[in-house]
Amino acid sequence: MKKEILKLLKDSREVFVSGENISENFGVSRTTIWKCINQLKEEGYDIESISKRGYRLLSCPDVLTYEEIEDKLVTDRLGRTIIHFDSLESTNITAKELALDAAHGTVVISEEQTNGKGRLGRNFVSPKGKGVWMSIIMKPCIDPMKVSLLTQIAAAAVNMALSDINIESLIKWPNDIIINNKKVCGILTEMSCELTMVNFVVLGIGINVNVDASDFGEDISKIATSLKLEVGMEIDRKKLVARILNNLENLYDDYIEREDIKKSISICREKSILIGKEIRVIRKGIEINARALELKEDGSLVVEYEDGKHEALISGEVSIRGKKSYV
Repeated sequence: MKKEILKLLKDSREVFVSGENISENFGVSRTTIWKCINQLKEEGYDIESISKRGYRLLSCPDVLTYEEIEDKLVTDRLGRTIIHFDSLESTNITAKELALDAAHGTVVISEEQTNGKGRLGRNFVSPKGKGVWMSIIMKPCIDPMKVSLLTQIAAAAVNMALSDINIESLIKWPNDIIINNKKVCGILTEMSCELTMVNFVVLGIGINVNVDASDFGEDISKIATSLKLEVGMEIDRKKLVARILNNLENLYDDYIEREDIKKSISICREKSILIGKEIRVIRKGIEINARALELKEDGSLVVEYEDGKHEALISGEVSIRGKKSYV
């Protein structure tokens, strides 16, 4: 009932809705309405209540619940179920626990992560209410060997979403989004599979949206930034989440349903921060100098080593760094 009342207040944003009208619409008592209104206020909704006039919604809290994102979504499946938490150790951990029973497109999202992880077990700073920390449960009918491409599809979707709000970014193969040579977003793809069948994929996306400089440690601040720090203003997290999911569903459907990866790879290639640059290839702790040459249609990064040998790198246990810095 609370959700229905909230939707009614949102649909009548500029005017008061009387308790009598709400009671008639939903067939509930005035006491039930009053309890729901109080619950919404406790959740951060600013609702004006005036005797004999009713209720009017003045503002909504900055939380990433389905009720706050729904009206911005144009997806069929992605984000149509959002499981929202105030705090989690890691959205990927929780998503993996829920994945077998969850529908494709279910999103686990948290206002903070207390132990967020990136690729190869690296820590990911995730302060409360200042970022987008979400994991999307997917159930693609593809060979497990092709799952790594979903990381680049996600990178393309995030890049597109940022471009939609006039923020230009670059992609560091295979899973980082970069602004001004610093990381603003990381993507972590994990899966459960059989020999030739994928049970589920959990696509984790962590974005430093309104993170302040003081939230980063001294070491992290050298390689990480936030959208707020780069553009000088706070970013609407709800709109950003919706744009990512909208773009991601289109690119995902191109790949899974139409076997077309060209748009995603084209974006990752055009927005690459690595292609043409001197880099370090790090494998099992060993660093080798190379030059990034191209991104192939299968998502592999072609590099040329100092001895002239070429190799097509597949994302996984390989890390890429700039010649003397992060990028």
